[in-house]
Amino acid sequence: VCVAGYGQSDGNEILQLIPPPTLLTKETQGLCPERDFKVECGGFSERPVYSLKYVPDTSLMVTSGPPNSSLQVWQVSAEDSDVIKSVSTLATENCTGQSWAKIATISARAPWVLHGSRLDRVQITEVESRKSVYTAASRGSEELSGLAFLDCNTLLVCCATGRLCLADIRQPQGLVEAVSVPAASCSEQWCVGTRHGAQGLEPSSQPVARLSSRGLLTLTDLRKTSEFLALAKARVPSPGSGTEFLCVSWAPALEGCLAISGFDGTVHVYDTQSWDSSGREAEPIFVHKGHAFGGAGGSGELPLVTVHTWHLQKPRTLLSAANDGSLHVWDWVQPCGKC
Repeated sequence: VCVAGYGQSDGNEILQLIPPPTLLTKETQGLCPERDFKVECGGFSERPVYSLKYVPDTSLMVTSGPPNSSLQVWQVSAEDSDVIKSVSTLATENCTGQSWAKIATISARAPWVLHGSRLDRVQITEVESRKSVYTAASRGSEELSGLAFLDCNTLLVCCATGRLCLADIRQPQGLVEAVSVPAASCSEQWCVGTRHGAQGLEPSSQPVARLSSRGLLTLTDLRKTSEFLALAKARVPSPGSGTEFLCVSWAPALEGCLAISGFDGTVHVYDTQSWDSSGREAEPIFVHKGHAFGGAGGSGELPLVTVHTWHLQKPRTLLSAANDGSLHVWDWVQPCGKC
C-alpha cells in the first residue's frame, strides 16, 4: 500500500507500507495479533502529492500535484534499500499555470501514464522513455476531474462539469463526447469511477459511475449513452467549499456495489442493483464512521476522508485515508435478509 502527503511544505512523505498479515491471505481469518502497517520504504517529495498511481508490473510510481501539471516518476528501491527516490519529471507543454494533472497508468504494451489537467491537454506518455505516445485533440478547455484506461486502446475522460468523453488512440482525430449530465448547477463538481469487468467482457459494457458534489449518482452504459442506467441521490451532507476529495469506486469482487467519500469523515457503500432512473434517495448498506470517531484535530475540525479503495480479493474490505493522517482497513458483515 502506497501513501503520500499533500501539505504545502517540501517534506511530504511517500511511503510503501506492508499490510497487516490478515490482509495478505485470501481466506478470512479470526483475530490477528499484528494489526498495524509497517513501513517498508519511503522518500520525500518537494511538492504536494495530490494523486499517486502505481505503474503495473514495474517498480515505478507516478505522482502529480501543484503548482503545475508536470508529473514526478519514483523508483521503489530494491530489497537492499529502503529509499523511494525520484528518477525523472514528465514536463507537459505549457504546464506553467495549469492546474495539477489527473493521472491513470497501464502496462498492457509498455508502462504508460495517461495525464492531463484540461480537456485540450490530455496525453499518454511512456513512463521510462518519457516519449509522447498519444495526444488527444480537443477544442474544449474544461478542467478535468478524472481519467481512466478502459483498455489499452480506449480512454475515458471526465470533466469537472460531469461531461464524459471517449477517445481511441487508434483514431487520433480527437475526443468523442459520450454523455452529459442531468440538469446541474454551474457550481456543481463531478468525479468518475470505472469498473473493471471480468475477463472477456468488453470494457464499454461495464457501467461508469459519476458522483456530484451534492451527492447525485449516475450510472451510464457507454454503449447506449442517450439514457442513464440509473440515477440516485446519496445520503450525504451539503458540500463544503472544497470538492477536491470526491471519490466514487466500484467494488472489483462484489457485483453492483460502489463506495463514495469526500463529503465528511465517512465512507458510504451502496448496492446499485435495485436502482432505477427515478433519482430518489438511496439507502447505504453500510457507512464507515471510523475516521469521524477519531475526533477533531488541532484545528478543531472533524477529519475528512481524502480517498478510499477496495481490496482486490476480499469482497467487502476497503482501505480509506483521511486528512488527519489516519489510514483504516475495514469491512462489514453481510446483513441477513432485510435486517
